Amino acid sequence: MTTTASDQVFRLPDLGEGLTEAEVVKWWVQVGDEVRVDETIAEVETAKSIVEVPSPYAGTVTTLHADEGGTVAVGAPLITIGAADASGAADGAARAYREEERAGSGNVLIGYGTGDGPARGRRRAPRGTAAPAVPAPAPAPAAPAPEVASRRPVASPVVRRLARDGGVDLAAVAGTGADGLVTRSDVVRALAARDGLAAAAPTGPASGERRTALSSFRRTVAASLSRSRAEIPEATVWVDVDATALWELRESTRTPGDPGPGILAYLARFVVAGLKRYPVLNARVDTERQEIVEHDHVHLGIAVQGERGLVVPAVLGADAMTTAQLDGALRDLTERARAGRATAEELAAGTFTLNNYGGFRVDGSAAIINHPQVAILGFGRILDRAWVVDGEIVPRKITQMSFVFDHRVCDGGTAAGFMRVVADAIEDPATAIRDL
Repeated sequence: MTTTASDQVFRLPDLGEGLTEAEVVKWWVQVGDEVRVDETIAEVETAKSIVEVPSPYAGTVTTLHADEGGTVAVGAPLITIGAADASGAADGAARAYREEERAGSGNVLIGYGTGDGPARGRRRAPRGTAAPAVPAPAPAPAAPAPEVASRRPVASPVVRRLARDGGVDLAAVAGTGADGLVTRSDVVRALAARDGLAAAAPTGPASGERRTALSSFRRTVAASLSRSRAEIPEATVWVDVDATALWELRESTRTPGDPGPGILAYLARFVVAGLKRYPVLNARVDTERQEIVEHDHVHLGIAVQGERGLVVPAVLGADAMTTAQLDGALRDLTERARAGRATAEELAAGTFTLNNYGGFRVDGSAAIINHPQVAILGFGRILDRAWVVDGEIVPRKITQMSFVFDHRVCDGGTAAGFMRVVADAIEDPATAIRDL
């Protein structure tokens, strides 16, 4: 492939999550398509979510530098677009778009505006690859040579994924396909040969083991949870709560055409009320300055088990919402998060986390605090249990509420006070909602 002076090479920008690469999930354009400035050209998958990537250029697509399923390093070419008419409005829009990014407006992805000249910002080579080869000098002036891939050609993104998940370096695999293409069978043989040698080694793993490389998502989760456990002296308290009145209130709001707010929306409303009473729990710790930093808003994080693993996106501005508004926001956020489409802001903005692990049919959990937050509240299943009311044993709907907090910011009295605000609201929701 050769490029011309009018070609505009768009390199994958830093998506703001400290990552070094992303996987192309879907191309929205093909070679030969006309694109406009800010038109979505691709969806890429990071360790946290799926992000739509808009084009900073207008013109005709000449090259897609990765297949769907392929991995692109930050700073590596993603797409090449032949320049549109420089005198047209599209070119002016493109210049304005890149100037906006240079000015730091925040309206475009970090890393855009590389435009002419060397790419700005961090540029990392893909892990495990060598520097691009230098092309031999041409006998006559020619167009700039393309960047040379350092790995063997691979026909299918499925092969690349198989190799990556298995920890196989494709550069070390002899391809048996046409022109040396590495096929799925080649990678499977490489995995079998490696695992066989490992099993035979005296210090290697026992035979029969199956090893799976940590995905970028799992590595990110591991780093975050490890930091939480390393830095935060956490304590856990719990209480059984009679949720019968809340259950009955929720059922009374249902109509054939409107299911009304769900239980989680009421719990979220009560949590926000508790945080207003005890704002030290809606905070973070500045370890460098040895200060507790209380937030003036509640961005309520919700633990969601998505297609790729557990994520904790936040309902932004939950402290200003009614129960009905919280219900709509929670349903929308949960649906998008399960599909990997929560925004980067939602994934990073949480100030406190609410965890409904009862959805997994379990009753209790000593959760890990989502760093840099200082607390997490969780609820187990709501079950019919024998309960003593006014001296009589009666069936009631009981749930266990567990609270994990950072002991640096408060002691048990504050934690207990917060829990009672939430628990009392659950047990007498009509009064709590009236007084909120």
